[in-house]
Amino acid sequence: MEQDNIQSVCRHCGTDIATATANNATRQQIQVPDWESSEGTPSPLGVTWLEQEQAYNFAIEAVNASNVTLMLYLDGQLVDPYLVVRFDPLPNKSGPVWHCRVPISKAGDAVYYAYQIDGPVENASGHWHAYNPEKVLLDPYAKSIFFPPDFDREAAREPNSNAGRAALGRLDVCRCPFDWGIEPRIRHGADLIIYEVHVRGFTKHSTSGLTEDVRGTFAGIIEKISYLKELGVTAIELMPVFQFDPVEGNYWGYMPLSFFAPHHGYSKNQSACEQHSQFREMVRELHAAGIEVILDVVFNHTCEGDHRGPTYSYRGIDNSSYYIASQNLESPYANFSGTGNTLDTSNPVVRRLILDSLRYWTKEMHVDGFRFDLASVFSRTSDGSVDLSRPPLFDQIASDPELANIRLIAEPWDAAGLYQLGTSFPGRTWMQWNGRFRECIQRFVRGDQGVIPDLMTRLYGSSDLFPDDIFNAFRPFQSINYIASHDGFTMYDLLSYRNKHNQANGHDNMDGPEEYSNNCGQEGDEHVPLEVMSLRMRQMKNFCCLLMLAAGTPMFRMGDEFMHTQGGNNNPYNQDNETSWLDWLRLEQNQEVFRFFKQMISFRKSHPFGGSSRFWRDQICWYGSESPNVDLSTDSQVLAYHLQHALSEEDFYVMINGSPQSNVFNIHTGSDDWKRAVDTSLPSPFDIVCCGEELSVEQPFYRVNPRSIVVLVRDSY
Repeated sequence: MEQDNIQSVCRHCGTDIATATANNATRQQIQVPDWESSEGTPSPLGVTWLEQEQAYNFAIEAVNASNVTLMLYLDGQLVDPYLVVRFDPLPNKSGPVWHCRVPISKAGDAVYYAYQIDGPVENASGHWHAYNPEKVLLDPYAKSIFFPPDFDREAAREPNSNAGRAALGRLDVCRCPFDWGIEPRIRHGADLIIYEVHVRGFTKHSTSGLTEDVRGTFAGIIEKISYLKELGVTAIELMPVFQFDPVEGNYWGYMPLSFFAPHHGYSKNQSACEQHSQFREMVRELHAAGIEVILDVVFNHTCEGDHRGPTYSYRGIDNSSYYIASQNLESPYANFSGTGNTLDTSNPVVRRLILDSLRYWTKEMHVDGFRFDLASVFSRTSDGSVDLSRPPLFDQIASDPELANIRLIAEPWDAAGLYQLGTSFPGRTWMQWNGRFRECIQRFVRGDQGVIPDLMTRLYGSSDLFPDDIFNAFRPFQSINYIASHDGFTMYDLLSYRNKHNQANGHDNMDGPEEYSNNCGQEGDEHVPLEVMSLRMRQMKNFCCLLMLAAGTPMFRMGDEFMHTQGGNNNPYNQDNETSWLDWLRLEQNQEVFRFFKQMISFRKSHPFGGSSRFWRDQICWYGSESPNVDLSTDSQVLAYHLQHALSEEDFYVMINGSPQSNVFNIHTGSDDWKRAVDTSLPSPFDIVCCGEELSVEQPFYRVNPRSIVVLVRDSY
């Protein structure tokens, strides 16, 4: 092939691809069998640009299909394809994979592609099919997705053709080189502090201080890196960034359409190349700042919903492979996800899809870890039953060499009641969202009685859930401790609303989780009396203090550090508006709470007691207030403990008063050399002081004000 005929400039963004090719000029020319250049290859799945051949390889796994047709489209001509390739099952099928080669001489200026697939009728041969040869189908492995101006979810629901109204895969998406520079691949240990972020909501509000084109994008996060560093978080957990259905109405992004493409709405520029490069730029800059990037991934369902939903991709390619069927003919899709369908992760087709997706985001996009939404779905078999022995997906992820050292975090339950927190979760080395910690801290701060025994367990690292006996060998950092996440009240709203106010969501206020909230004396955030606001601020500090003092890995949601409110809406999944967007004016209005969060994070990072790999065991002594014995009665609301940590140069004495009355705490270790570092009842800057500025405690006791936490420090002996 003559060099002059080689396409050297990306048609999407103008990148000089020839430069990247020249940098790899010494590579060996791979000899391939003659038939591959005409018939294509079954691997890799998706579309692959072959530089040497100047051709595209297309491959799609459709186990039960009888006919597969590839369609290429020109820009602006989206109804009638420019090129139609009908696969011949003899040369163009290998096992379950259909494939072909299309040289650039035939593809011409085509920029989009899709499939039409036919197969057996529903229930034929005992299988569960939903083929419709009229439907234009998206490649599950498409790396970037184009939504035509007439894109229509309803058209995908109707039995007729959705040509011109269907999502299409883009060509040329991965041909442009990206300069990662000298990028550190980081992995935090005892200093890991996770910050949950919604890409759009983080900077979309006009008060973010960013230009309109940057607000709500990956670039917007780059602009806020200095803020993240000031706050002190060491990892951000991004709510779903995979391409989700743009018209379904799930603002959070939990209705995935693709598991490979970045969501187009989070990029300043909509070209395929720019979508990827902007995500990579964000990762590169976060890594340069020492911040890990964790993705919240949704592999338990898709946006196609139940039998009433659209046929975008998976349903029309191979319904019986991708989804779990129910036994109810009127509602044929099993719904363990709460969204209408459930991916069959026990099926090899789905497992391959998930693993390929994880490898792609790890290798090509350099992410550091994944939080798996409703991860307990991975324990379900093709008939919906639960396999607790060795669900294959967990083993495959754990044994994959390309996923070694990747951080794996589970939401260890599903929407159908399967709750696997702790030892019952099959991913034994995974970190897990600790819902028991959330409930305990919410209840204690609310003022519930009888919580002290559970509070001790949660502060200790939830050893009842993550035991470190010889069989289980759990580590306390596997517990992701959190009080508030996207799924529920904000931390401030837990202290401002007794009841949820979800009317705007359209479900008659019946949606959203039940939580342990308390409005501190007044419902809402308007015209709040001084005494109520003072109590709320103190309780915010208590929340932060308990979160940062506990053994385990702390996580909090964006905006909690400056008292972000959602107006009492604890399920704003469809609120793409100021309900969910961070109002950055609250950062200035609530500097006292922001300062406390920032200082408390710094305190934890300076003293690696919480992020230890081992439980405290004989390093901790528990006490009551006046009595050295812990009061475990049902009406007790006080607790103290002395912690001598081997990795710290200081000891700690923590006094917790959850009651509405002040309590005198005897310092049961004696008063020698103790200094006060934290008292949540005091105004800023006395509520928490910097290292070296602690005030000496002269008496062998300390009066702890109502609903307050005090932390004393002294040099270790």
